[in-house]
Order: sequence, then structure tokens, then C-alpha cells
Amino acid sequence: MKALHIAAGAVMLASALFGTPSAAFAQDTPKLNAVPVVKELPKAGPDGWIPLWDGKTLTNWKKTDFFRTTNVRVDPNFKGSPVIIIESGGPLNGFNWTGAALPKSDYEIDLEAMKIDGDDFMCGLTFPVGNTHATLVMGGWGGYTTGISSLDSMDASENETQCSVDYVKERWYHVRMRVTGTVLQTWLNDKKIIDVKITGRKVGLRFGEIDKSTPLGIATYKTTSAYRNIKLRKLTAKDLETPPPPPVAKP
Repeated sequence: MKALHIAAGAVMLASALFGTPSAAFAQDTPKLNAVPVVKELPKAGPDGWIPLWDGKTLTNWKKTDFFRTTNVRVDPNFKGSPVIIIESGGPLNGFNWTGAALPKSDYEIDLEAMKIDGDDFMCGLTFPVGNTHATLVMGGWGGYTTGISSLDSMDASENETQCSVDYVKERWYHVRMRVTGTVLQTWLNDKKIIDVKITGRKVGLRFGEIDKSTPLGIATYKTTSAYRNIKLRKLTAKDLETPPPPPVAKP
């Protein structure tokens, strides 16, 4: 008992002189998981487009917490340009936005996507639509189905936005997605392929893990793909006053 008292006294004396080990560790060790808060979007260029990817790192993005994900990485020189590569996941894999607040309406997202390998969707672009979200699916259900998930609880394979596109491997595809309070429109290689009115309709995500892609994310399904030149533009009053577009050109 006397030995215990002596040992306790020694510990108390050491604590008084040097502080407790846990306190010292807390003072000297940085917060490894601390993430800087981004208060505003990057500045727009002269053309009005805001770059959402710096071409170097995954700043403002993170690998999406899907079940059994694989690697998401930056390749600084993929076929001559910097890209973000999503490797085939189990089955979903991707990355999503962690930066400043994004517009919820009256904007466009623009990017380039390439399928490297796989037989399902090479790009599932999840984006804000007012107080909800939707996903542009490119190459789902076996590699061809393209459309918006979901409208009135019908996914891209079931609603009127569905069209079939043969996404050739190792070819770049230019994608532009426009969102307003009344319509969703998509251009693929400068051809409009989707033009759907959403007034009075239920817009939402397909059931499942894709909700982890919010507020803005890109995902693949059992497919490896590359992406570059991801950017956003806020629509102007002139954009919104543009006359109705011509009929949709099916790819």
C-alpha cells in the first residue's frame, strides 16, 4: 500500500512539472482531419465560366463514400492533358463537391468525359435542381441508355428523356447540362439530346447510394472513366429569354 502511495505521488509530481501525456499530445499534434472552409466559388473567366477543377488536385472535391469504392485520382498527363480518373468500383465509384455553395437553378455545368473501360454508365452527373437533385446518366443499363433520373419516380430508362448513345472507348465527349426552374436540357458534342419541362413534376434521385453524390458529383458504375474541364456558368437574363430551341436531335 505504501508503494502505491509513492507511485501515485510520483505521477502527480510528473504531471505538475510536465503536464499529462494526453494534454501534451493534444497541444503538439495538428488536426489531421481539419478541412479549410471555402467561402466562395472560384472567379469566373471573361466568358462567364467558373472553373470547378483546378487541373492539379482534388481541392473542393472528395472521393464519394460509396460502398466498396476503389481509386479516384488525378493524372497530370493523360493523353496530353490533366484529368480526374474514376476507376471501376464495386459497383459505384466517384467524386463529389465539397466546396462553396452552388446555384440551385439557372445555371449550366460543362465537362468532358471519356470511357476507358467497362460496360455501364461512364458518367452519372448528379446536380442541384431547386431544393432537390437529379442525375444525368450516360451509358447506363448495359452501356447505351442516356437520360435523367428521375422524373415522377421514373428513372432514365423509363421516362421520356431516354435515348441510346454508343459511347466509344477512349473518345472524349463534351457534355453540357442546363438547369432552370422550368426545364432540363442536355447537349452532347453540341447536339441537344434532352429537352424536358419539369414544371409541376416530381424531380428526384433514383433510390440507392447515388444520393451520396450530392450536391454535385460524378460517378460511374463498374466503369473506368476520365474527366477534364469541369466548369459552371450562371445563366444571364438574356440566356433565359432565348426563344424556344429547335426539336431535339437524337444522336
